[in-house]
Amino acid sequence: MELKDLVALFLMAVAISGGVVATCLSQRARAASFFLLILSSAFTDRVDVNFVTRYWYRAATRGFEISLVDILAISLLISSLLLPRPGHRRWFWPASFGAMIIYFLYCCFSVAISEPKLFGLFELSKILRGILVFLAAAMYVQTERELGLLVLALGCAICFQGVLALKHRYVNGVYRVTGSLLDPNSLSMYLCTTAPVFLAAATSNFPKYLKKFCLLCSGIAAVTILLTISRAGIPIFALVALGATMACASFRITFKKITVVFLVCLAIGAMVYKSWDTLKVRYGQASLKEEYLGEQFENRGSYLRQAWAILQDRFFGVGLNNWSYWVSEVYGPQLGIFYEAYPNTSDAPSKDAVGSFTFAPPAHSLVALTAGELGWPGLMIFLLVWLRWFQMGASFLRPRSPEAMQRLGVGFFFSTCGIFLQSQTEWTYRQTHIFYTFNVLLGALASLYYVKRQAARTPIDTDAVTEEFPSDVPSAEPPLACR
Repeated sequence: MELKDLVALFLMAVAISGGVVATCLSQRARAASFFLLILSSAFTDRVDVNFVTRYWYRAATRGFEISLVDILAISLLISSLLLPRPGHRRWFWPASFGAMIIYFLYCCFSVAISEPKLFGLFELSKILRGILVFLAAAMYVQTERELGLLVLALGCAICFQGVLALKHRYVNGVYRVTGSLLDPNSLSMYLCTTAPVFLAAATSNFPKYLKKFCLLCSGIAAVTILLTISRAGIPIFALVALGATMACASFRITFKKITVVFLVCLAIGAMVYKSWDTLKVRYGQASLKEEYLGEQFENRGSYLRQAWAILQDRFFGVGLNNWSYWVSEVYGPQLGIFYEAYPNTSDAPSKDAVGSFTFAPPAHSLVALTAGELGWPGLMIFLLVWLRWFQMGASFLRPRSPEAMQRLGVGFFFSTCGIFLQSQTEWTYRQTHIFYTFNVLLGALASLYYVKRQAARTPIDTDAVTEEFPSDVPSAEPPLACR
């Protein structure tokens, strides 16, 4: 271990100790930690340390990463368990936590039976960190106050992405903007995941200033996703945004609503008209048939064929995070797609090989990537975890209520729909920025789900009702004989 790694470990130990003490002593420090946790998730790669790094490996996780987000999550979780806020629960079992543990244990099994193990351990550490962020959010977000803070922090992150996108397009001349996520498709997935939260919050009983801020963030997200020119991201964004709006908005027709709808349609039409030339070129690059059935190099159909070749050969897959290693060496050449094989897990390949991306990338489909790495059992477990998340969010679709604790659950449901739909054409669910942000939203959803279940189970105190409305109170109506 190098000196810089030892120094980083020492500083992290000090930061975690100081963070726990500060968040235990001050509720404002706890709120600030939660705010920074969400905000820093948008640029976590700028505030992290990567141990045992394999920077040349083509995967979402290339080392044992520890970032500011992890330090804040540990501090927030420990302080919430030791000294919960008045009226908050010290601990409860968050919904889907058991399913996530089962998935994590299966991933441990996958790493244990696969070679090489190092890359799998990298991804295993990220899954564990995601669970930590999930728990921190679930234990902290228990009232409307924390929900408002979540929306505010997420909105600041979206404004940050919007400013970067405008800079990239109109100052740097970038054709497809990336924001802080380094890839346009990653940015579009981030926007599809977060935008429904703002639309749900804007129709809730939050204070007016926060609802207006959410509307602003929704507009920024819409403009930004057009600048990404993501072929899958743009229609998915429109779908989940429309779904969240229909699920939250009242169907009572008023002049104000007609005006708002007209202005929104006018704004969307203007943005599409402004971007029409670039959108036309982008969508004309390849048809759906060419993308999945054509023989082009590294089209999305090639990743599905690679996953099928792996499953035919290995029931349990090639191992967690080992896609690039085995496809480069074995399964790519089998299908006539030739890559350069990795020499081993320790020695860096030549700079020419790293710079030219001659190794297999992760499959541009989360389903194909999961199936190829974890096999049929891993894919089934992963899909069951997603079904649990969908079930949690769908429970908030009825009854319709403007209460933030109900309305944000709807937003989280459509956020889950957004990230799931775009994951069919991308692997970036595993990218640290998106992975952290999504686990924060899942933690908040699990807390809201627990509150909803507890409220449904709480029996009505009939004695209290009888005392408030006693049955022996004389009727105000005069007796029949006096009528």
